[in-house]
Amino acid sequence: MGFSCGIVGLPNVGKSTLFNALTATAVAEAANYPFCTIEPNVGRVAVPDERLEIAGRLAKSARIVPTHLEFVDIAGLVRGASRGEGLGNQFLGHVREVDAIAHVLRCFPGDNVVHVEGSVDAIRDAETVEMELMLADLESLERRVLLMTKRARGGDREARRQLDTIETVLAALREGKPARDVVVTPERRSELGSLQLLSAKPVLYIANVDEASAASGNAESARVADYAARRGARTVVISAAIEAELAQLADAGEKREFLAALGLAEPGLPRVIRAGYALLDLITFFTAGPKEAHAWTVERGTRAPPAAGRIHTDFEKGFIRAETISFADFAAHGGEQGAKEAGRMRLEGADYVVQDGDIMHFRFNV
Repeated sequence: MGFSCGIVGLPNVGKSTLFNALTATAVAEAANYPFCTIEPNVGRVAVPDERLEIAGRLAKSARIVPTHLEFVDIAGLVRGASRGEGLGNQFLGHVREVDAIAHVLRCFPGDNVVHVEGSVDAIRDAETVEMELMLADLESLERRVLLMTKRARGGDREARRQLDTIETVLAALREGKPARDVVVTPERRSELGSLQLLSAKPVLYIANVDEASAASGNAESARVADYAARRGARTVVISAAIEAELAQLADAGEKREFLAALGLAEPGLPRVIRAGYALLDLITFFTAGPKEAHAWTVERGTRAPPAAGRIHTDFEKGFIRAETISFADFAAHGGEQGAKEAGRMRLEGADYVVQDGDIMHFRFNV
């Protein structure tokens, strides 16, 4: 089970520069012209988590294995993509395949980088992309309505239920609301998910600013933050140009000096990764022993057996129980043995919902 974030936006807003920095590679060409990224580049990045390092140190682990998040660099969208303009069909198809959207918005001036719309306006750009996703969804659902209506008239109850859901979403789209804003009953959530709607995907807005604004943002990034807040979305301010420079520095000391000179406490990329991880509503649990300390990703609300299955399918099939210690207890008592002696290890059964930071050892029998 992989989790992926698609990096989207208009051409020349810094998507590929950000992707290159995220993956610390040059697999995505960053050039000053539209559509330099045609096929989506994919990069897996480690999710920074100091808890893993602490767990590994206390468990005297021989190696540390972080959890990862996948980022997909997708070709730039232009107005009219839902009608096939630019690389519209490829763009929309690639967006459909990711779990969430990291929407890069240009918040920096400069005539040396051409803007496809002729001027810098991050909110206009955000609305352009959102509108194209909604128009694509609208077209897709209107085609489905014809098919579902025919089946429903023939007495197909499942088609009737799906038609009700589709009509609810269509009404929202026609009012200019994305599918993610549609409220449905818990029973209808799976139906809504099965529609694979582009505008239903959660969005992280990345305000790409100039170097001088990297520490505190600027007026344009503040507009983005307000825009995102009104939509219940997350925002990260970053300078892709700075991150690209940092990615070229191998020495940790040089990186710290570079950041300090810019007034930055940490690079922006860890914040992007953490925000993407949170956007997908993911949590981390750990396994820690002499061989390795390993971080594992599951969706919030996952029960113990499926979490065990992330390690190996046999763990889920033959699940008996999970020896569980919270990270706070693991750290406070100097590791597993200390936590056991303090009575802080719990035996959890199949109904246990895994919590972020749990350190677990699964008992199973196949």
